[in-house]
Amino acid sequence: MDISNRLKSIANMVEKCECIADVGTDHAYLPIYLVEQGICNRAIASDINKGPVEKAKRNIYFSHRSEQIQCRLGAGLTTILPQEVNCAVIAGMGGNLIRDILEESIDVFKSLDYVILQPVQNVDVLRKYILENGYNIIDEELCVDENKYYEIIKIAYDSKLEKFDNIYCEISKKLLEKKHPLLKKYIFFKIRKYDKILTDINYTSKLAMSRKCELEGKVIKLKELLKCL
Repeated sequence: MDISNRLKSIANMVEKCECIADVGTDHAYLPIYLVEQGICNRAIASDINKGPVEKAKRNIYFSHRSEQIQCRLGAGLTTILPQEVNCAVIAGMGGNLIRDILEESIDVFKSLDYVILQPVQNVDVLRKYILENGYNIIDEELCVDENKYYEIIKIAYDSKLEKFDNIYCEISKKLLEKKHPLLKKYIFFKIRKYDKILTDINYTSKLAMSRKCELEGKVIKLKELLKCL
């Protein structure tokens, strides 16, 4: 199966295993690909909505993988039991929702070797939650798909609390250490985005002035990070 660059980047972070859960599976493209490539022997494809689950079932049937991939209807990690799978992917939803999924099913999260997270927005919120709880960030990846940047975070449950600079909620420390080839362009993208917001802010209220100071501080720190690349 041919899959998008975003899904392929996620798949490249999956280690060979017996069984994986794909949360928010949509069309089940990722679990089909992982099974076809022999990365996973079995998979659970789950989604909170009935429509995507029915689409997933059809795609799995036509790919002749019905014996290896099981579909489940339900929210987040509630569709699986502790120790039932080796790892999980939670992709294609907001950072706030992914945070809530991990928090609401913490016992399942603890039982997994790792979880691969791919938020489509509010990445800073999710990374702050990860850092504040001391979870182990195993690896991070950055990719471009249809002219959009996607950050992918691979974590395991841990409780090593360490102090961190808030700029690392915005930009991955792992990607900086790796000197990721896309990171410089991504930082420039963020700087341009914040500069545009700054030009649109009406500076008459205290709230607006506070937001202005916050964004200006982020831009300064982002420019400092560029020196590391």
